[in-house]
Amino acid sequence: MDNTKISTDKAPAPVGLYPHSRKVGNLLFLSGIGPREAGTDKIPGLSFDKFGNYATFDFEAQCRSVFDNVRIVLEASGSKWGNLVDVTVFLTNMKRDFQTYNKLYAEYFKDAQPCRTTVEINSLPSPICIELKCIATID
Repeated sequence: MDNTKISTDKAPAPVGLYPHSRKVGNLLFLSGIGPREAGTDKIPGLSFDKFGNYATFDFEAQCRSVFDNVRIVLEASGSKWGNLVDVTVFLTNMKRDFQTYNKLYAEYFKDAQPCRTTVEINSLPSPICIELKCIATID
């Protein structure tokens, strides 16, 4: 059975030793994907003051960026948005961010409608507020 690791420079670099995705048979498993911009550590919609506090915070920008990054990894791996079958979403602040996330999720996933689980966690390895872990099929 095929078991191939895939990485792309079109998506943000992983923050550890792991590929962006892994093909196993006709399934594609994506590692956690966040909203950072490829080639940088910039987080859309987020900037800090000199004390390390948020100077600007736009959670919608992070959502749109993470969804775009997932699409990039899917396509670089030989799959596509409509092939998503399961999405696990990690939010660092459910009360503050869920309504915005849920609205944008409905926009982006209107046709695909994979299974979904959303959980709140204390933090992620960089100052992002959302990360997706996905499973898709490969045609």
